[in-house]
Amino acid sequence: MAAKDTDGTGPRLAAATPRPERRRGRGATANPSGRFETARREAFADGWEREEDLPPLRTEVTAEQARRIITRNDSPDIGFDRSINPYRGCEHGCVYCFARPNHAYAGLSPGLDFETKLFAKPNAAALLERELSAKGYRPRVIALGTATDPYQPIERRHRLTRAVLEVLARFNHPVGIVTKSDLVLRDLDLLAPMAARGLVQVAVSVTTLDPVLARRMEPRAPRPEKRLAAIRGLTAAGVPAMVLMAPVIPGLNDHEIEAVLARAREAGAGAAGSVLLRLPHELADLMRDWFSEHYPARAARAFALLAETRGGRVYDAAFGTRFTGTGPYATLLSDRVRQTARRLGFEEARPALRTDLFAVPGREGAQGCLF
Repeated sequence: MAAKDTDGTGPRLAAATPRPERRRGRGATANPSGRFETARREAFADGWEREEDLPPLRTEVTAEQARRIITRNDSPDIGFDRSINPYRGCEHGCVYCFARPNHAYAGLSPGLDFETKLFAKPNAAALLERELSAKGYRPRVIALGTATDPYQPIERRHRLTRAVLEVLARFNHPVGIVTKSDLVLRDLDLLAPMAARGLVQVAVSVTTLDPVLARRMEPRAPRPEKRLAAIRGLTAAGVPAMVLMAPVIPGLNDHEIEAVLARAREAGAGAAGSVLLRLPHELADLMRDWFSEHYPARAARAFALLAETRGGRVYDAAFGTRFTGTGPYATLLSDRVRQTARRLGFEEARPALRTDLFAVPGREGAQGCLF
């Protein structure tokens, strides 16, 4: 099996789809070229090698020496202005991940490349220490895991998230973590003391309670019961934990809102949130292809409902509504989350994390910044 270049609009996703045997345990069903590529790749039989003879897709990790580790943003509709992602790409393989299109900046596919060709930033902790020590730095909550999961499987070996947390703990710097993995419990020795000082909160993403659906759309993420166990373990250790049902996918997991929130509350989650499915750039076609393979009978309804919330389009990046959508269906979803959270006794607002304890270790006369 070889590949040839095509021009124009390129082949359909089907032309970039490896056989199921090769992509077992992966989320995306295709590997189309990124939007910045001048050519498209299309597989064809050349008589030399059959695809069924090729090995399964393996995870490759490339070391990336980053220049900076704290990423800044000025988006008016998110609750943080800085974030850290120790990894690019994510082995969890969540088919719906809004960060998939970012892989196109590396000349790679937002499809299978996103979950098999990963980048690790081994200098993350050293960069963080330098940036936090810079003269004039003012602490605000750092979001950890906004694009790719900080506790994805390769963290067990690379331990970059662990190293970042060690720096944040020494500087008494506040951090908010988003993850799907119970690997977060490994770091309770850091998180529990930070929580006691009001420096950390963790959001655990639970998208479904159905293990079959979870395995299809999040193949290498821990199963739902393990994520609930993570909430339980965090809460028992005194670490504030919330449940995040993200994304809500019309016609696929939207019927589970009440059940997911109820199970998370039983596990000890103190707050709840949700995000409507977002399909920027190449992600829309990737989701269509995934639906065609796994849930063809649900595809039309799912995309019709989604378009209803985006003014007739499947994606709208407008600030203020990009996470929730607009219209009757979007309002219904938001009302269900809000009313269920109130009924179950979730907090409406979590206490703000502290910034006044921040101090650069070893700096003579160092003391907390007061606001």
